[in-house]
Amino acid sequence: MNRMAGPLSLEVDGRRVAITHPDKVIFPAGNGAAGYTKLDLIRYYLSVSGGALRGVAGRPMILRRFTRGINQEAIFQKRAPATRPDWVEVAELRYASGASAKEAVIRDTAGLVWAINLGCIDLNPHPVRADDLEHPDELRVDLDPMPGVDWPQIIEVALVTRDVLADHGLTGWPKTSGSRGFHVYARITARWPFRQVRLAAQAVAREVERRIPDLATSRWWKEERHGVFVDFNQNAFDRTVASAYSVRATPDARVSTPLRWDEVIGCRPEAFTLATVPERFAASGDPWVGMDDARGDLERLLALAEELGPAEKPPKSGKGGARRRVSTKPLIEIARTKTKDAAMAALETWRERYPAVAARLQPADVLVDSMRGPSSIWYRIRVNLQHVPPDQRPPQETLIADYSPWPTRGTR
Repeated sequence: MNRMAGPLSLEVDGRRVAITHPDKVIFPAGNGAAGYTKLDLIRYYLSVSGGALRGVAGRPMILRRFTRGINQEAIFQKRAPATRPDWVEVAELRYASGASAKEAVIRDTAGLVWAINLGCIDLNPHPVRADDLEHPDELRVDLDPMPGVDWPQIIEVALVTRDVLADHGLTGWPKTSGSRGFHVYARITARWPFRQVRLAAQAVAREVERRIPDLATSRWWKEERHGVFVDFNQNAFDRTVASAYSVRATPDARVSTPLRWDEVIGCRPEAFTLATVPERFAASGDPWVGMDDARGDLERLLALAEELGPAEKPPKSGKGGARRRVSTKPLIEIARTKTKDAAMAALETWRERYPAVAARLQPADVLVDSMRGPSSIWYRIRVNLQHVPPDQRPPQETLIADYSPWPTRGTR
């Protein structure tokens, strides 16, 4: 059994940063993918630190820690570790539940390295600055494709999103998500509360859907969506998004990469990885270098929201005993699991149980929901039976797996 190397001490920005287990494998090699260690990941962030800091510096951030590499689910840590360097600041966020958390705020490259050493792979900042936690200075549009949607359709929706923002006085800044989707950001003056920023983002989504209804949707309920979901809810108070130059937990170590708009049409997400982005950054710099000088206001989008009329309401959160919405679609739930692999295994068990029904399903009929637990993501599998004749639809049955991250709710 190979023993791991001892800790290193790196000097970064004049600060000493301890690196524990620098040779720990974060991205295993195999199936054509190169393997990368924690030290490889740190070297990557050092090479793109100017761009990465543009997305996270001065913002409170959730620490999404992959303490055992990408093959295990991440732990979401809101509270900054008590044993942190004195140069890592905190900002206290207070949530609607009544809970609060002092979240880490990094301001320099040493802070980046500190976060990666904790097990972070990507960086997940809030859209606010630490000196004003009530007013976002960033509007975020997350283009989330439904299963079966091809990359060119996502790009087409991104271009229309850019146009909607421009038509309402905002400059859109594009980047790959590093996963299946695409992000478009806009810098805004920090004067509107979260509720209005979310309303403005929802107006963007509704207008994109109005312009290209066959390609995009702003529908809240997942089973009612088609094409690309223009996700406006990433502007809610408790939401974070993987920031620019974040490495994602994919086998090929893809990077959420800022682009120029003239690059967007021909881009491919698999081209931007931990191995390729440093060279691109060194040769071309950061396409988002001017975004802080391009702040806009939300007046025209808020006027659009009023013009469009009342929007679909999201579900209520909390324990107030609110009645659950009854879907208009014939949904059944298959499983709740701790990991995505377990969720997909449960789905396969269900498919084997009902092969004739499974054969009628379209890609978007299988709903794999990533659900937020107290400190990690868990998974729910649902099936929309809309393409199955009513007399052939199986009933809701006991869940194949019934995991809960909350200890008071029973067992697996």
